[in-house]
Amino acid sequence: MKYTDNALNILTVKTYRGVGNSWILKNLKGNETTEEIITLLNSKTKQNQLIDMDHFYFEKNKIKEKLSSFEDHCDGLVAIGDKKFPIHRGTVKESDRPVFIFYKGHIDLLSIDNINITVIGLLNPDEEIISREKKIVEEIAKQDITIVSGLAVGCDSIAHQQALLFGKTIAILPSPLNDILPARNKSLASEIVDQGGLLITEYYEKFKSKMELSSRYKERDRLQALFCDTIILVASYSQESAVFWGMHDQKLDSGARLAMGYAKNYNIPRAVIYNESIDFNNPMFDLNRKLINEDSDVITLTKKSLEKIIGEIKENKRRKSKKQQSLSLFGD
Repeated sequence: MKYTDNALNILTVKTYRGVGNSWILKNLKGNETTEEIITLLNSKTKQNQLIDMDHFYFEKNKIKEKLSSFEDHCDGLVAIGDKKFPIHRGTVKESDRPVFIFYKGHIDLLSIDNINITVIGLLNPDEEIISREKKIVEEIAKQDITIVSGLAVGCDSIAHQQALLFGKTIAILPSPLNDILPARNKSLASEIVDQGGLLITEYYEKFKSKMELSSRYKERDRLQALFCDTIILVASYSQESAVFWGMHDQKLDSGARLAMGYAKNYNIPRAVIYNESIDFNNPMFDLNRKLINEDSDVITLTKKSLEKIIGEIKENKRRKSKKQQSLSLFGD
């Protein structure tokens, strides 16, 4: 398992009281000395007692020992300040930005230069929805675009599986890499890595309560938004579906609503599958329908609109690459 001393320091810093992602991003750039980090912790956080070198190294070694327990399941750890730490897409507030990532597979797939499209949806799509999703994922993956999703059952799994037939895919997990969730998708996770894809997570310890796991799923949903160039909603119930359709005995919220909300906040383009003539009376498209009605920026997917989305992403990447080359040429 590969990681730098800097990454281990970032993990250690986050164990201290009052330190979250926002604090780290406000106070650290990465690669600070241990002395500098301890000074910042003592001056800009409220600890029960002053932190000294011995205490910091004690906490650091505890983490190092925990990491050694799943070396066979994880290729590496990257943190802010590390060369391969990925840059997020969109406009993301500091508290939502990741500060470290555990990974297995090709971390370069998260590069800002790589084109990533997130595909998400409900847990129990019908055969018609599955067929439509497969066609869209195939069209995207054939153009050397990486499919991002959350490894959940249903639409997530279909997105990963279809992507593997034509390209690469990234799965974002709410659990450590030695505890794949859901467990039924362990073989799919292995296949993703074996075929040149990537698994990522922010966690190296198992969850301690259902509430913590629920929070982790929400954090995963935000990563699905901030590591993509466009997010596509295949199908999903809305919060009102249970009342409107009398579906009180079913689990309806797959996290798609949250991921689409994060994407809106980050100014990540959003698209949905929806055909009014055939989907208007299907509760599985309630969220799609709601997003279209509430926000004119949401794109309804057609063959033409998908081509336009992909074309615009490629053009934006080309322009940014050209600008970077120009800056490099002039030494700016």
